[in-house]
Amino acid sequence: MKIKHIAPLGATLALVMAMPAVAQDSAPVDWSGPYVGGSFGYNWQKSDQGEHLRFDTDADGDYNDVIRTTSGANAFSPGTCGGAARGPTPGAGCDDDKDAIGWMGHVGYDRQFGSIVAGVVAEAGKAYVSDSVTEYSTTPAFYTMTRRINYNANLRARLGYTTPGGIMPYITGGLAYAKVKNSFSTSNGANSFTEVDRKEDAWGYTMGGGIEAKVSDNFSIGARYLWTRYNVGDYRVDVGAGTAPATNPFRITPSGGASMNRGDKFDTQSVMVTTSFRF
Repeated sequence: MKIKHIAPLGATLALVMAMPAVAQDSAPVDWSGPYVGGSFGYNWQKSDQGEHLRFDTDADGDYNDVIRTTSGANAFSPGTCGGAARGPTPGAGCDDDKDAIGWMGHVGYDRQFGSIVAGVVAEAGKAYVSDSVTEYSTTPAFYTMTRRINYNANLRARLGYTTPGGIMPYITGGLAYAKVKNSFSTSNGANSFTEVDRKEDAWGYTMGGGIEAKVSDNFSIGARYLWTRYNVGDYRVDVGAGTAPATNPFRITPSGGASMNRGDKFDTQSVMVTTSFRF
């Protein structure tokens, strides 16, 4: 785990350790009923150094082709980087993906059965993360695709176990959604590039767990971790002839052009502190 993730995780751990001190009442605690609230924390992504752009050269919709030069060599043999290029060659370096803060609002309902608490919660908010991947060609040139989350939401089930003092650890999981905004940049000034489906509806799933403590009859605080996978793949860039010569690798393909997209899922993780007002 990266060093920059230790601070938010440490803060969350400190909050969890402090919860027993704010929920010392030994009387039975009832979690049943609706609630509203919010959360604030940190979002990060997996390392994607092995990700590549993918190409469709015969217009069959399958992105499993290779762009080749007139000699038959792989035109993208210089390789890739899991971020945004700083120049036309790998030696110029690559900017890391952006991990950042996030916030969400939520509404939910819990039902208690003895010491078991079952419920459902809906969340919506913003994760300020961006995820880029770059491929380098022998020209030399770079080709970078970047995606950002405009907003995200989820609908999760929760299953917890409550103590007499009002401490409830729980597991959770369900449906996830994000409106993803894509962008493209390149140092290739010869070919033409047309973006398709820049904004995507990304559906997926999320799972994780957390802990919550009642500090009064109508107020609770907590901390939770979520791992989320969004399925993205509609966005593509269609490459045309532009002013490139007839020997250009993008022009000598079976279809006389090519399309490119990203070949990876969009995975994020988050740790957040939560607060809820319970009715």
